[in-house]
Amino acid sequence: MRSYITKLSLPLSLSALLLSGCASIVGDSTYPVAVNSSPAGASFEVRNNSGKVVHTGTTPQTVTLDSGDGYFSGAQYTIAFSKEGHAPQEVTVDSSLSGWYWGNILFGGLIGMLIVDPITGAMYKLPEGTSVDLGEQVVKNEHGENLTLLTIDQLPAHQRENLIRVN
Repeated sequence: MRSYITKLSLPLSLSALLLSGCASIVGDSTYPVAVNSSPAGASFEVRNNSGKVVHTGTTPQTVTLDSGDGYFSGAQYTIAFSKEGHAPQEVTVDSSLSGWYWGNILFGGLIGMLIVDPITGAMYKLPEGTSVDLGEQVVKNEHGENLTLLTIDQLPAHQRENLIRVN
């Protein structure tokens, strides 16, 4: 019986190695991402590539996000920050190729490189965190309403298109 188990252990080990991806073995397909703001206490909303809200919270907080967004597609998230008295801000969090993905050349083979890691999203990684500076508190006008001052780079693209040059 012992020799039968010994004879099976090598083929089973090789099969497990060949049917898995290196990044799937060593890396991960979900990552904790620290979400911070200055000042702290800002509300935030995380939207995926299709615009679906996948998480909401208050800074500082760590959220767990998927690194992949489909076959051979890394995830991208938009995080919108808001805090009363401050101008709203948005940042983008992009995935990048995991160095462990190249381990498939030695360990995962073509199956790991072309199937397992791309499907599971393990071929991608996310940054450890993101942070935004909400700037100074917004000034109130004489009627007690918020007066928001923004630089042009703080405006979303759709609002920049509507700007009219005055000088």
